[in-house]
Amino acid sequence: MSDNQSAGHPAISESVISKYNQPAPRYTSYPTALKFCTIDDDASREAICLDAADDTPLSLYVHLPFCLSLCWFCGCTKIISTQQSIADTYLDYLEREIALVRPHLGKERKVVQIHFGGGTPNFLDPKQIKRLGKAIRGSFDIDEKAEISVEIDPRTLTEEKVAAFRQFGVNRTSIGVQDVNPDVQIAIHRIQSSDMNRQAIEWLRNAGIKQLNVDLIYGLPNQSVESFGDTLEEVIGYDPDRFALFSYANVLSSQPAQKILEKRVFPTVDEKIALLVHSVNHFIDAGYHHIGIEHFTKPDDPLAVAQRAKTLQRNFQGYSLYKDAQICGFGMLAISQTHRTYRQNFKELDTYYE
Repeated sequence: MSDNQSAGHPAISESVISKYNQPAPRYTSYPTALKFCTIDDDASREAICLDAADDTPLSLYVHLPFCLSLCWFCGCTKIISTQQSIADTYLDYLEREIALVRPHLGKERKVVQIHFGGGTPNFLDPKQIKRLGKAIRGSFDIDEKAEISVEIDPRTLTEEKVAAFRQFGVNRTSIGVQDVNPDVQIAIHRIQSSDMNRQAIEWLRNAGIKQLNVDLIYGLPNQSVESFGDTLEEVIGYDPDRFALFSYANVLSSQPAQKILEKRVFPTVDEKIALLVHSVNHFIDAGYHHIGIEHFTKPDDPLAVAQRAKTLQRNFQGYSLYKDAQICGFGMLAISQTHRTYRQNFKELDTYYE
């Protein structure tokens, strides 16, 4: 038994996973996102104004939906485009939304957390990244110790983009890796070499962005316990602070591109369970702490410390250290979460613009 296991983090077994292998609602929020209903402008403004009475800090989420190419497995809300100017138009409307909402949030409120999600936030070029940063810093009072994070696709990252994110204050990144096996990458239409991953990480760390998450997906076509074991060895070598291990989700109703994958060979249910069990135990043996719901951190990571202290939170953005922070979402699809309400912007770009 490893030290990690003896400290209260035992290995998991296939029998336990099989026992609880039952359909369930998506777990990221309660009520689930399917429960949102359309409300008029007056009701929305009233809800925002009620929240302005709080003096709690703010956590900002900015949705940047654009991707250069389509990954066939993806279940995110995104827009595929090779036109860089599409981001300029989007930033026009994002700035308008910030200008409309900010006056209703109250004056004396610090921003303690910012997250740029997508899509692919580094679809933006350096000039657009700086423009977005200027819009946010010009509208909000950002705490000097704020956690500012961004999701990164190494395939479209450049050193200049890293510098622009760092200039804004980004201090944490999530690197989308999924799987380093070439056969899996071909099957899911995401060719991304290990050299590309390592180059991206080198740029980030050289720029002073030391806090690193790595995202993986199990249950993809052509995966096996043996091949995914090689992926785990590779990404553990990147020495990130955190891992997120997501299960492939088949959501054909909203992501028709996933139909392309139907001709591929997926792991069976038993094989997928074996992939999960092997991965969890592999991370534990490598010294990572199992936070729960797909997340693993180094033992001294703030999430692990908060878990042991029983202060760990979970919200629409995932695990959080900010119990009282009010989430304000900007951009299409973005979700806001307060003590009184959950609110989501429209999911379609044209409707959001309107």
